[in-house]
Amino acid sequence: MKQRDSLKRKRIDTLDYRFHILLLALPLALFMGLFMLFAPESGVNWMALLLVCLVYLLGYSLSYYLHQGRISRLWHHLEQVVGINDATYELVLLSSHYQDEHAFLDALLNKAVSVINGAEMGSIIRVDPDTHQLEFESCVGIDISRLKTIHFTLEQSFEYRLTKGKCDRVVVIDDMRNINAGSTLSEEEQEILLTAAKDPIRSTLSSPIHIDGKLYAMLNLDSSQMGAFSDYDRNLVSILTHEAANAISLYQKSRRITQLAQFDTLTGLYNRRHFEDLVPNWQHNDSLGSFLVLIDMDNLKKINDQLGHTQGDQALKLLSQVMQKYWGKKQLLARFGGDEFVALCQGPEYRLQEQLQCMLEELADGPIKVGFSYGIVPYAGHWEQAFTLADAAMYRHKGNRKRVANL
Repeated sequence: MKQRDSLKRKRIDTLDYRFHILLLALPLALFMGLFMLFAPESGVNWMALLLVCLVYLLGYSLSYYLHQGRISRLWHHLEQVVGINDATYELVLLSSHYQDEHAFLDALLNKAVSVINGAEMGSIIRVDPDTHQLEFESCVGIDISRLKTIHFTLEQSFEYRLTKGKCDRVVVIDDMRNINAGSTLSEEEQEILLTAAKDPIRSTLSSPIHIDGKLYAMLNLDSSQMGAFSDYDRNLVSILTHEAANAISLYQKSRRITQLAQFDTLTGLYNRRHFEDLVPNWQHNDSLGSFLVLIDMDNLKKINDQLGHTQGDQALKLLSQVMQKYWGKKQLLARFGGDEFVALCQGPEYRLQEQLQCMLEELADGPIKVGFSYGIVPYAGHWEQAFTLADAAMYRHKGNRKRVANL
């Protein structure tokens, strides 16, 4: 939970009434004393003294008004900086909770639009590091389906043109109407860029996002008003994108760590540890039944010895790809280690048997002849018992296949 500090704003940007009295009374008393001390013998000119006091009171009031205005602006700017800090802190803190990078970028864009004054809508454009192709990844207040019809490159963007290809700073455009007139975009594409939002875009603030020294994306904040963004907004967005780059980098590293912790790096299937963590949450379907399938690939050592470990790895990949083709995300698939795979599936059993036969036939016709033995048993929530039975069934199937091959 975000915690607020106990600093009271009124104690900083306002003065206690006693200080006001002191600041008013002391100079006035000094004026009066000096005036009376140096007054001519004919008497004190009270009108002149009153005029001096009025001028002083007027000057004091004006300076106080200007001071309070400056303090208010500083507070507003400080609140914006704190808002940006809170936004990036929240993104970093919750980075592991986002389902994918697209969801993370959606959250980032929503935060940016909410904390920058004048921003009514916005978009994040991803940059392909190899081809420099641009793609709209996320939008707020803009029809992304229309924007995705535009196919353009980094070199065609105004960020690239206005920074002379460096893409190293925030660019503010006060009038968007003719900004792309000198580009190679068609008139129709230029029109889509301006009118994909409910209200036509009139001004834009664009900031590059660099990760590990490479241009990752561009953050665009838009307004339907011309000249909506100030130099201060430029500085705020520069801070935001710098922190966002750190947050995205941290998110990517977190996802890579999660990938390594939960998935087999060769096949992309779950590893044994994560599979066993997921088993207790398996959703049993009474009408279809649940089944545990244990698969043992044939002759992996022979393939490694005769064809090389690269071909052995390829054989494992082929088997995992066929499993994913027939079972996909509907079933729970894992590489248990070495040449052994496991799947927790919903039935019916005859359908699973048919799919296993199709897998065997497809692999037999592949570039590397891959076979496997399997055991399939009902699963009723008792993992260790089901695994023992599936292991025994798999060895029976392996023995039967060998006997048939020797006939």
